[in-house]
Amino acid sequence: MASGEIHKSHRKEYFVIFALLTLLTLIEIYVPEWDASKFAKGSALVALASVKAFLVAYFYMHLKDERAWLKFIACVPLAAVLFAAAVILESIHR
Repeated sequence: MASGEIHKSHRKEYFVIFALLTLLTLIEIYVPEWDASKFAKGSALVALASVKAFLVAYFYMHLKDERAWLKFIACVPLAAVLFAAAVILESIHR
């Protein structure tokens, strides 16, 4: 920190994110009890886990304060996930 900078507290932001992560975790606990297909339940759990991972990386790992190119590099693995999902869905429907 430079000598003229003032430290900004992130306490409130961290508590809000913590509450969101807690809420998402509680939802994850009840997903297996839903009256839905295994595919729907699995998709819901993957989506919830992805949102939680994004929140942790963006706020707690301070990705939001990084330059645009670093954010892009952090998002590159998403291309692999999308490709894998497309391959899996294609193989299911074969």
